Amino acid sequence: MLSLSDWITTLSLVFGGCCSNAITLERITSENPHSGVLVTFFQFLIVSLYALPGQFTFSVPVKAIETNERMGGMANDGHEPPYTTVVTRTTRLPRLRKRRVPFLPYLIQVALFFVLSTLNNAAFAYDIPMTVHIVFRSGGMIINMTLGWLFVKKRYTTRQVLSVLVVTIGIILTTLSASAPTSRASQTTDVSLYAQGISILSLALLLSGVLGLVQDWVFAQYIKPTEPQAAFDPQAQPSWRENMFYIHSLALPLFYFSRDNITTELVRMSASPLISLSSSPLIDAWLPQGLDDFLLSLPSMLLYLLLNTATQLFCVIGVNRLTGRVSSLSVTLILTVRKAVSLLLSVAVYGGQGNAKMWCGAALVFLGTIGYSTGSRPKGIEQTKDKKD
Repeated sequence: MLSLSDWITTLSLVFGGCCSNAITLERITSENPHSGVLVTFFQFLIVSLYALPGQFTFSVPVKAIETNERMGGMANDGHEPPYTTVVTRTTRLPRLRKRRVPFLPYLIQVALFFVLSTLNNAAFAYDIPMTVHIVFRSGGMIINMTLGWLFVKKRYTTRQVLSVLVVTIGIILTTLSASAPTSRASQTTDVSLYAQGISILSLALLLSGVLGLVQDWVFAQYIKPTEPQAAFDPQAQPSWRENMFYIHSLALPLFYFSRDNITTELVRMSASPLISLSSSPLIDAWLPQGLDDFLLSLPSMLLYLLLNTATQLFCVIGVNRLTGRVSSLSVTLILTVRKAVSLLLSVAVYGGQGNAKMWCGAALVFLGTIGYSTGSRPKGIEQTKDKKD
């Protein structure tokens, strides 16, 4: 159970980090629509560096002692294998912690996660407004339900099916609300470009559903069976922390193939106008005084890139703190509210993106999400996943 201080810290990271990340991302992509790969690279890099120290240990296992008692003196009920307590010794040099998941399943997850993350950020180059982006990505349950029913024979309640239908209608309304952008001269070109962007988001949504199935399988195959033993192993770490590190760090070499795009966009951002504190109250409010000289010599887009990278880290930490401490239902509800707040902030800060059709579609998506989450589900395996919102 979370204490009041834990709730305040966690919710501040989730809402402050994730909402600020969406705002800075919209600012970057509005000026540099082809910078999606660059933004993704910086996000993966910062999360990898943050998680790296936790992957090392100065302890080496010496022997394992089997016992029929749990920690605290609780006896084994006889239906479980003996518990193993690992005795360790300290070493001078650090060594990598033992993984709970083999390398190959991580490579599969890395490939899926890298592609869908890149596609989501690349979609901004196709005239996809942030409002549509937020709502569209909230429709993952449609793919999850379909894939779950087709491949793992999951069964869903009537309430869940109806909720997914509501979400589908909401996504269609939201998509149509911006289907005729006016930022370019040719309407035919606009619609074609927008359709390509929606196709990219749809593919990313499909890959996200496939990734969810793979994560469910990995959890059932490798993580759940080792949970009792991990509680007595001083070298063991939370599964979400291990997953977060390997998913992000193993993807970094893949950015080599996009090095030209990353370099070009970084140079373009470096040539952006210098930051003006008087015209950026958001940045002025975030950063402490005494940095004026540094800020005034920094290109504005680079500063937004740094802020986006930092807030992405806060968002990831907050979501993982949340998933490790509360039920999956609470996580879904809180993240749904977070997306609604991001949507409101996007319209409030940048304006000009909201209309009746978009708001109606967004409301249906969020209400459908809540209805799906609160619907009774068949008993089965539940997983606390590393969520990248």
